[in-house]
Amino acid sequence: MAAGAARLTQPERSAAFPPPPLDARPIDRNAWIAAFRTVRDETERRAAPLSPEDQQIQSMEDASPTKWHRAHTTWFFEQFLLREHLPGYAIYDERLHYLFNSYYVQAGPRQPRFMRGMITRPTAEETAAYRTHVDRAVTVWLRETPDAALERALPILEIGLYHEQQHQELMFTDILHAFAQNPLDPVYDADWTMPKAQAGSGKAALERGITQIGHAGGGFAFDNESPRHDVLMLGGAVDRGLVTNRDWLAFMEDGGYARPELWLNEGWIWVQREGWAAPGYWQPDAEGWSMMSLAGRKAVDPTEPVTHVSYFEADAYARWAGRDLPTEAEWEVAAREGLIEDAFGLVWQWTRSAYGPYPGYRPVPGALGEYNGKFMSSQYVLRGSSVATPDGHARPGYRNFFYPHQRWQFTGLRLADARP
Repeated sequence: MAAGAARLTQPERSAAFPPPPLDARPIDRNAWIAAFRTVRDETERRAAPLSPEDQQIQSMEDASPTKWHRAHTTWFFEQFLLREHLPGYAIYDERLHYLFNSYYVQAGPRQPRFMRGMITRPTAEETAAYRTHVDRAVTVWLRETPDAALERALPILEIGLYHEQQHQELMFTDILHAFAQNPLDPVYDADWTMPKAQAGSGKAALERGITQIGHAGGGFAFDNESPRHDVLMLGGAVDRGLVTNRDWLAFMEDGGYARPELWLNEGWIWVQREGWAAPGYWQPDAEGWSMMSLAGRKAVDPTEPVTHVSYFEADAYARWAGRDLPTEAEWEVAAREGLIEDAFGLVWQWTRSAYGPYPGYRPVPGALGEYNGKFMSSQYVLRGSSVATPDGHARPGYRNFFYPHQRWQFTGLRLADARP
């Protein structure tokens, strides 16, 4: 699906993604090849409008160059799948493993994150050759590996596909941040739009009692979505719709960014240090407010969900409104039971839940165990998916997470009633 196209309330699936369940027998090799090709092609589709200069830029430490995303996702398949599970595989260039490892300490040393934009070589064209080399090898592995060996390693291919989709979303958010620093307001895609919200007003009641959240089995989930466990729901209600730009303008007009009583102390420090007075990418102009988007700078549409707000801003807004942010359990139950609209495909939604392990969580062994578990501190959980999320990637149990000051992602919010 093209970026900015209309999205349904439920997460969408493309014809070739997600791949078949791991326990499907016989193994449908052609379906796995199609899923692999779909994901790899989508990365290149997202990079295609960008010049080599665009692909090189790293506008802040939190972001990475497009070229780095293309190479890192390729390294992932080479490092964790091909070198271990394709006999006779020839590493494309061992030097690239230092450049394009991200944070897998057990996989070896790596280029410091803040210096990824310094990697001018390999070029964007040479990065494409690296991708082609690995793509061919993975296809050979899928076609020729005996069933027993293929079955053992398919989970690595599966997580590699979802991992690349995460980087596809980052490609959009990172280039948007870079373009927002340019006084020329560059355009990534002139036809890009935020999908229209589906929900109206109103609240969905949440029943009090014990229920379960977490991965229930069947289909892919990251390790941080397990184990499934009991949670106590305290009742209350969650809004069916998202907070909009119109709602946020009312907060701003009431002095929301200038009232310390609304803010957590650390959030207030960020307001003062960064001069926050509006969501990310907003700026005042003669007509009111404009915002930077993937289609360039445009007038703020009051009907769109507010986006590019931090947890600190979401928390302050909820306090101003006399409401709360939902817990991640409340959000998951409401989404799973179809009680809320616009859960997927518009903005990731902040919850008031700190990102930590579910009871009984254990990371997977080896370097892949570093994927999620070691980040379970000082961050907050977001739920849903955004306009930048690839098809087939979202699900009700998905746990996204960011630090509370970060706002370069498509992050917004919905409100809940305070619990008894």
